[in-house]
Amino acid sequence: MQAPTLLIVEDEERMRRLFELVLKPAGYQLLLARSGDEALHLIQNHDALDMIITDLQLGTVSGMQVLEAARQQIPDVPVLIVTGYGTVKSAVEAMQKGAYDYISKPVDNEELKIVIARALQVRQLARDNRTLRAGLQEQFGFDRMVSVSKEMELVKRLAKEVAATDATVLITGESGTGKDLLARAIHLISPRAHGPMVALNCAGIPEHLLESELFGYEKGAFTDAKKSKPGRFQIADRGTLFLDEIGELSLTAQAKLLRVLEQHVVEPLGGVRSIPVDIRVIAATNRELPDLIKAGRFRLDLYYRLNVYQLRMPPLRERPEDIEPILTQFLNQARRERGSRIKGIAPDALAMLKSYAWPGNVRELHNVVEWLTITCKQDTILPEHLPASLHASPPQPSGLQADAPSLLSLGLSVEEVEKAMLQEALQKSGGNVSEASRLLKMTRNTLRYRMAKHNLSQPQG
Repeated sequence: MQAPTLLIVEDEERMRRLFELVLKPAGYQLLLARSGDEALHLIQNHDALDMIITDLQLGTVSGMQVLEAARQQIPDVPVLIVTGYGTVKSAVEAMQKGAYDYISKPVDNEELKIVIARALQVRQLARDNRTLRAGLQEQFGFDRMVSVSKEMELVKRLAKEVAATDATVLITGESGTGKDLLARAIHLISPRAHGPMVALNCAGIPEHLLESELFGYEKGAFTDAKKSKPGRFQIADRGTLFLDEIGELSLTAQAKLLRVLEQHVVEPLGGVRSIPVDIRVIAATNRELPDLIKAGRFRLDLYYRLNVYQLRMPPLRERPEDIEPILTQFLNQARRERGSRIKGIAPDALAMLKSYAWPGNVRELHNVVEWLTITCKQDTILPEHLPASLHASPPQPSGLQADAPSLLSLGLSVEEVEKAMLQEALQKSGGNVSEASRLLKMTRNTLRYRMAKHNLSQPQG
């Protein structure tokens, strides 16, 4: 590993010699500048500087000007100010302008080496953090959410807009549509991206443990509480808390969650004090929360708190044009990670995928690709390679006669047939959206989306 390169800016020969005697044996490569002008030239033309150590009093070009040039040209390089008696105030000003630290003359050799080592370590940590964030963006960012459909492009555009704010977000949609991926993408481009992203699946934790997971507990709060434990709210401080399947929360936990959202404090179980928290909440559900509210299983006031900005993830069957690019992404990933030989899919096999209803959505498509990487021995997916469930013909409605007239003979488009079905369901239900969605065997959100799509705001007479 190459030794770090330090630029020493000092107009006194004696001090330059001192820096050489102390720092060269410590394993550093040194560039020596005898003036501020020379330092500016080196900063402009040397792209491998790891740190700058500069005196403040340099003559024509001051150490402050060297600092300002460094912040513009190489902003991630730490600058250490060397200050003499009477210039400490200027050194403090330099730190306000971005200097890493300052040391006073006469320079203590051991202090100098400690400060340099610490500054280089902080810089390396910052670089590692940027690399990690770039990896997270690649794994969880919006680019990971491959789509060409208008529905998904709208969702991503709205998500990017709300990410810039601190608003609470409610993500709705069926299981497997990628609600968790959308939540992570929002966090990664938000002002809270440098804070933690903490996720909790409310349906995956027993109810009697859920409150302690969310709010934490103090030592002695219950029999097995041998020591205090912070809850997810405290762990997510200055970051984002993602509450998946929010509809599964008990009414007791809902009341406590509402208090946190209103007052920004948590009370651990068994605690006597309130702990302030600074978080953003993103919640997700595959349930119809308005129906749960009517059933008395979800608080209306909590719903209003969560539903500040709602994003609906459309199911895969509503955007069949996204199947091919998503499939391609999964196949590319399989080739990179497991050396899969599959390179593409035949048109008739792709047509089968597009005509399938995908009740498990993108998650189910991913599982199909995983299955194909094991069973398909060719480089192109053919119809016979697909699972049997994708070959099954949809069942005919009861009472349909074999000689019944074909819908195609009516000369209607798919859009016209869909609109007519929506109108009929709304008329039969007397405009009751819940009843109409039951007749059509679709969720209320899906029905509302399709009503808006066809400009159906009320039953058509």
